[in-house]
Amino acid sequence: MTAPSRYPIPAAPCRTEETILRSRFITTLAHADTVEKAKAFIKGVSEEFSDTNHNCWAFLVGPPGDTSHIGMSDAGEPHGTAGRPMLNVLLGSGVGDIVAVVTRYFGGTKLGKGGLVRAYSSGVKIALEALERGELVQTATLRVTIAYPAVSPIKHSLPQFEAQVTSEEYGSDVVMVIVLPEEHAESFTEALAGMTAGKAVVERE
Repeated sequence: MTAPSRYPIPAAPCRTEETILRSRFITTLAHADTVEKAKAFIKGVSEEFSDTNHNCWAFLVGPPGDTSHIGMSDAGEPHGTAGRPMLNVLLGSGVGDIVAVVTRYFGGTKLGKGGLVRAYSSGVKIALEALERGELVQTATLRVTIAYPAVSPIKHSLPQFEAQVTSEEYGSDVVMVIVLPEEHAESFTEALAGMTAGKAVVERE
């Protein structure tokens, strides 16, 4: 299955808090596009809340729902009551490259396994509602060599392909370096051929 060339990601870290039967659940979400960054973020939050043993976590590196690079930990809670429920929420969130840490301060009343599963799931869901989203866009860089008459029509076509010219060289021909979303690269190349009667030379950088 081909990975999507664009998908939602966290735009900024986000923190929410919920109290259930006097236990405090503090959820922190952030962007992490590598496993190393996810683990570094988890370490940082765990150090910030070092006075509790329960800094449970889950992460998903890659497109939404992708299980190629995932991780989770119950961090001292009963097996399966924290990390897995948190990961399940992340996998169904439609957001990629995301890490979640839920910090729990025990309030004196046991929640039971079912209660913990609901609490950790709820913490991540609430934080996702507050999360500011951005977008990851995989880009392609094309080096395009064209004749002078093609410059104007090509520049007029750029917005429809979300393309930008990053450099131009004018010699016997015109050489443009164009950056655009990967998903548009093929159709843009086809459009170039149409605008230049097949004479455009397109190279990937």
